[in-house]
Amino acid sequence: MLFDTHAHLNDEHFAQDLPEVLERAKAAGVTRIAVVGYDFPSSLQAIKIAKKYPGISAVIGVHPHDATTLNEEILYQLEIYAKEPEVAAIGEIGLDYYRNLSPREVQQEAFRKQIRLARELKKPIVIHDRDAHEDTVRILREEKGGVNGGILHCFSGSWEMARQCLSLGFHISLAGPVTYSNANKLLEIAKLVPLDRLLIETDCPYLTPHPFRGKRNEPAHVRLVAEKIAALRKITLEELAEATTKNGINVYKLK
Repeated sequence: MLFDTHAHLNDEHFAQDLPEVLERAKAAGVTRIAVVGYDFPSSLQAIKIAKKYPGISAVIGVHPHDATTLNEEILYQLEIYAKEPEVAAIGEIGLDYYRNLSPREVQQEAFRKQIRLARELKKPIVIHDRDAHEDTVRILREEKGGVNGGILHCFSGSWEMARQCLSLGFHISLAGPVTYSNANKLLEIAKLVPLDRLLIETDCPYLTPHPFRGKRNEPAHVRLVAEKIAALRKITLEELAEATTKNGINVYKLK
């Protein structure tokens, strides 16, 4: 039993063959998937998919790329929709200083507002952090972002950052890049994160693991991430799958 804790099945890349994608996931042992929004329309689509298919949960929020769209009306709508039983968390939210598609100060304000929303709703948060490690940790600390738990998705920071995030109450999630030949830093983190705080994901349709790089990623490929991490930690795939699935259920507060 595997849990893909971060997938964008609400992306247009899955519009034509979602049932087949889910069948392949099932065949690979993937029994749970979290479908994550990145703006308001994709968040609504995540809820729609979660309502339709068993084993799927929705995560809703506004990504830093779209931080300029987070006005009071959208924030209010997120608050309303977050009360749907299918919605497990607020996300993906955070900071992206690599592309800077929204001004940094706007990203930071959107991040803070959505952390506060999650705190009010007692929901965990799912965090996007790219080239913004210092500000991400600072804001999480200042806003008490880990009070209801959360996930540093597709983690790309240092072990020192991972330690800080763990101390704040977060789980660390690893994706396809852990299978890449140049991922030395991630290999270390995959071995060091306590097993009860580790998660796996695809971030599909992006970050396809080796040996399928260059092709569309999908939830079935989370098995490759699990196999790589299990080998690094010198445990069985079954042990890794059991632990990360249990962790995903716990952090998302699922039954």
